[in-house]
Amino acid sequence: MPPYKAGLLKRKVDSNKSDKNSTDDKESGSSNEAENLIEGELDAQDDATDSEHEAAAASDGEVDEVVFDDSAVSLLEDEQQSDQSLDESSDLTDSEENDSDIEDASSEASDSNNRISDNQEEDDSGAETGTAPSAGSSDESSKKPQDKAKTQSPKPKPTPKQKAQQVDKKQKRKVDKKQKKLSSVDVLANKIKETKVATEPVQQRDEYESGDTSDEEDRVNTVGEVPMWWYNEYPHVGYDLDGRRLIKPPQRDHIDDFLKKCEDPEFWRTVRDPATGQDVVLSKEDLQLLERIRTSRVPTADHDEYEPWVEWFSREVLATPLRAFPEHKRSFLPSRSEQLQVAKIVHALKMGWTKTRKQIADERRRKRERNFYNLWGSSDQAESSRPGPRHLPAPRRPLPSHAESYNPPPEYLLDHKEMKEWDKLAETPWKRKYTFLPTAHSCLRAVPAYPRFVRERFLRCLDLYLAPRAIKMRLTISAEDLVPKLPSPRDLQPFPTAEVQCLRGHGALVRSVDFDPSGQYVVSASDDGTIKVWETSTGRCLRTVELGEAVTAAAWTPVAGLSLVAVALGRRLLLLNPGADIGAARVARRTDELLQDEPSQHDATMDERTSSCVQWQRADAAQWARGVRLALAHFRPLTHVSWHAKGDYLCATLADAASRAVVVHQLSRRRSQLPFRRAKGLVQCALFHPHRPQLLVATQRVVRVYDLLKQELVRKLQTGAQWISALAVHPAGDNLLVSSYDRKLIWFDLELSSRPYQTLRLHGRAVRALAFHRRYPLFASAGDDPYLVVSHGMVYNDLLQNPLLVPLKQLAGPERRGELCVLGLRWHPAQPWLLAAAADHTLRLYA
Repeated sequence: MPPYKAGLLKRKVDSNKSDKNSTDDKESGSSNEAENLIEGELDAQDDATDSEHEAAAASDGEVDEVVFDDSAVSLLEDEQQSDQSLDESSDLTDSEENDSDIEDASSEASDSNNRISDNQEEDDSGAETGTAPSAGSSDESSKKPQDKAKTQSPKPKPTPKQKAQQVDKKQKRKVDKKQKKLSSVDVLANKIKETKVATEPVQQRDEYESGDTSDEEDRVNTVGEVPMWWYNEYPHVGYDLDGRRLIKPPQRDHIDDFLKKCEDPEFWRTVRDPATGQDVVLSKEDLQLLERIRTSRVPTADHDEYEPWVEWFSREVLATPLRAFPEHKRSFLPSRSEQLQVAKIVHALKMGWTKTRKQIADERRRKRERNFYNLWGSSDQAESSRPGPRHLPAPRRPLPSHAESYNPPPEYLLDHKEMKEWDKLAETPWKRKYTFLPTAHSCLRAVPAYPRFVRERFLRCLDLYLAPRAIKMRLTISAEDLVPKLPSPRDLQPFPTAEVQCLRGHGALVRSVDFDPSGQYVVSASDDGTIKVWETSTGRCLRTVELGEAVTAAAWTPVAGLSLVAVALGRRLLLLNPGADIGAARVARRTDELLQDEPSQHDATMDERTSSCVQWQRADAAQWARGVRLALAHFRPLTHVSWHAKGDYLCATLADAASRAVVVHQLSRRRSQLPFRRAKGLVQCALFHPHRPQLLVATQRVVRVYDLLKQELVRKLQTGAQWISALAVHPAGDNLLVSSYDRKLIWFDLELSSRPYQTLRLHGRAVRALAFHRRYPLFASAGDDPYLVVSHGMVYNDLLQNPLLVPLKQLAGPERRGELCVLGLRWHPAQPWLLAAAADHTLRLYA
């Protein structure tokens, strides 16, 4: 099919205007000739699919008459305008064509020959100069003599077709004359404007019908990586190899797509090629390939993923290598890594870090040689370079006496009697008083040479040679022997490792906390004026007693047969019965019966000094309903309360009471005692010994142990602390633990010494509370720093073996409130559980 333009195919309205139609045909022929000026290499060759060359070979004179060949394949059948233009492009009938062919055979032959020669000249000139020649120069020179010949020779009457051709030639000559007047640049610009790039529809023939053929390469879109949306506003989609535009195929709207979807059974597997805009029907193999890719399988079904592995390389050495190609060029160049390694070795040799074999052999030879050194050399340089043992100072000679002076005092000179004795001992000179004869000289210049100088030098060297050179160490103790070998904390289990329960309910900081003898209940005292009884297993508050005043301390009696709690608030000491619903009802009832009966009058009598300090009071009905059984009024505020192991005695510590700071109360007789008549210091707390009738009283810096039966001082313990805060006695009774506000924990062995056995520094702030466990070798301490320290304190029955103290765990404590954190500690009677009274209004249980 020859190239065409849609603008040239105009629909004819008047069929009678044949002359104008013929003129239009001439113009279209001239435009096609102008379009053929720009030709590629593929245009010069024969194309089997192109019908242009076939039509030209049939008749050269009919090129201007035939616009389309009926045998040409065209895909533009949907456009009705183009079909009508194809049908109406020529008005010549078959009869007219036959007549015109007979009459103008000679003229058309001559004109075709002239056009062929003109085209050849134009092609040659364009090839040499690289630009298209002007349209009028070559044509005019070649056509003038032909026109003259036509005018001179007689011709028959011209037909309408020949008249149209002559008019076309005249118009062309006028255009050529106008172009002569223009410059060469303007002519070239006009020629470029007139030249129109040949366009070719992309749908003349389906590229995918014949499969992969050589013709397919001529229709490949050569736009490259250019986005295809750039061509949305243009009628073409790209260019072929010859630079010709590829016209877009007819575009379908949504209605066309719907109709095609309904009519075409292959619509579901039809896709559009974005490069050419054609519809491509996917084959069965393509669908299978897409399905395998979508399901993440191997695209090719013939490929076996699990085929047997071929052992290309093995540990067996083969005779023929697998890599037989020649060595690479870089294998003959010096290695950069080896060069760096050699440079490193050379640098080490220069610095003396690495030595050659000769240097090593010389050093070995010098070591084998016998070295002599000055044994008694004292210079620092000789000492630093001497290869022998460490330097020993030579023994010093005794300083000279006055008799050895060149002018000694007269009393050191020998008189006549001493000279006779000197002469008698000539045979035994070692018995003489001096080894020399004292002589007086008038001046130092008169002193003669000493005749025994060489002898004495020899004896001095002999003495140095025979002098003992053994170094005697004062202590042969290694550093490992000074540090005790402590066992691993894992071997010392069980001990509390984490917080398991937090009891909340108090409105102020909790001062004191204690377990009942069974460990089932907990009593706590707070500054909010209440005491609370809790259940250990569930953490539930069972009872709250409102006392109306800040509670300083609370301690449960250690006797399992009584249900009694000692509470200190202000100047009063209250003995409370928690109630029948807490613990055994029989024990509560028995406690009430025991406290309800008053003792005999002679047992309850107290001296005047004690009665002025303490007064026993019975509880009224209102107090009895709240649980108060007895009340003791003191003349000073109470700071500490502790029970005796048997539960009959109660020791209370008063603040600023001097000699009456410690008061001992007896419940069975309801009387009190003041054990001390003189003040021994500012009392901090007092405790009963767990087994012996002894009372331990802690003042500001000293702990005193008193015997209650003998009423005398047993021992005075020097703590070395600035201010004692609390005491704790080991359940065995032979060891004592003291805490202080200056961050110390002081361990005393009462059977060993009155000095501390060991001082532990486990806290960064003041230590306020500490406690021993009754059954396990554990003790705990806490204070103002936000953590609790659990330690292992093993006391052996063998008195020759010292206690073993090992810090085990540092537990995260409660939050600090102001400067306070933990105010009280208690261990569970049977389990390794630790209960802490915190300043953040809570109770923390660690297990």
